Amino acid sequence: MRFALLGSGSEGNALVVQSGATLLLLDCGFSVSETLLRLQRLQLDPASISGILVTHEHSDHLGGVARLARRFNLPVWMTHGTLRFQQQKMSGLLVHEISAHHRFRIGDLEIEPCPVPHDAAEPVQYVFSDGAHRLGVLTDTGHITPHIATTFHACHALVLECNHDAEMLRSGRYPASLKQRVGGLYGHLNNYQSAEFLASLDTARLQHVVAAHLSAHNNTPQLAVRALSAVLSCREDEIAVATQAEGLGWRGIG
Repeated sequence: MRFALLGSGSEGNALVVQSGATLLLLDCGFSVSETLLRLQRLQLDPASISGILVTHEHSDHLGGVARLARRFNLPVWMTHGTLRFQQQKMSGLLVHEISAHHRFRIGDLEIEPCPVPHDAAEPVQYVFSDGAHRLGVLTDTGHITPHIATTFHACHALVLECNHDAEMLRSGRYPASLKQRVGGLYGHLNNYQSAEFLASLDTARLQHVVAAHLSAHNNTPQLAVRALSAVLSCREDEIAVATQAEGLGWRGIG
């Protein structure tokens, strides 16, 4: 199994995960032309994509899904709550409604959705498994719930939101209402919250940790990496950072 990120941040998100002949795209917050450029960077043919999974309806995650799916005749998976707000946009597409509480299989991958607290209709994040290895992707989450802690236990790779540094957000230029939204219970994880969550997990099998969804205004890669590496007692260069412009190249799990 391997994974890569096309880009990560408030201007657009997309991740690819592959096992055998199955290649899934998680979210697509970019235009079709930009998505194709980013897929090309990973040496991927869009015709090889098996389908698109969606976490929630915010435009930086779902903005390009319908257009890409329509152009390449791709099936889409999302929760009922997410689809309810996107019915018109998804018209004519093959859309599978998923339960936020039940695993399902697409080709060579088993997918476990996990409900998360975020200011969206029915948001989920996902753990992917090829039967031997587990990739957890957790972003756009306001706080860690017991169910999240259970679902993401014992992963081999983890893409983890480090959206903001709490002090940078507090003293930054955002208006008070936006600060409250971002830092609230249904907003985004800060560096400390993500590090605390990571410290609570069984990390014995962990091969990759990726800091993702970093704010361009309220965080720095150095602060995010420092927080995560400290709880793992590892070198800072062992923590990868997914960027908005470049994403993250392929990482193999095995």
